[in-house]
Amino acid sequence: MYEFADDPPVEERLGDLLRERGETLATTESCTGGLVGSLLTDVPGSSDYFDRTHVTYTYDAKLDAGVAREALDEHGAVSEPVARQMAQTTRDAAGTTWAVSTTGIAGPTGGTEEKPVGTVYVGVAHRGEWGSGETYTTVERYEFDGDRLEIKEQIARQALRDVEAEVEDRA
Repeated sequence: MYEFADDPPVEERLGDLLRERGETLATTESCTGGLVGSLLTDVPGSSDYFDRTHVTYTYDAKLDAGVAREALDEHGAVSEPVARQMAQTTRDAAGTTWAVSTTGIAGPTGGTEEKPVGTVYVGVAHRGEWGSGETYTTVERYEFDGDRLEIKEQIARQALRDVEAEVEDRA
């Protein structure tokens, strides 16, 4: 599980950043099936900053988590609008400073020419103070190679690196 880990791993670096700033994080995951949350909780003391994870693997689970049916119908589960809504609804429901979402195709099947196996959208949502105009959400698309487990690990670690970059940018 540490084939794609840095030294120190991103889950430790991000945890240190969040703890130092008194900020919190929640996740909502599809293709990673809870791996982002698992990596976060591998770090002792992660309860200082990690709130929860939702695994929304199906369309119905995404609806339950607040993703609009229109976004799923128009764009599909593996899309920028769905990743954006997943991150936003999780941030707002959890009341955390940050939320991260993953929605993609881990394989070995399910890919298309437009969205091959290894495609993922990672959403990062930040909560600013009311009226500050600092609340925002970013979404990035990535494509990873490897078998199913390798793709899942790469996605999970990229999701944490995306949060880390956003937290550092707000310094």
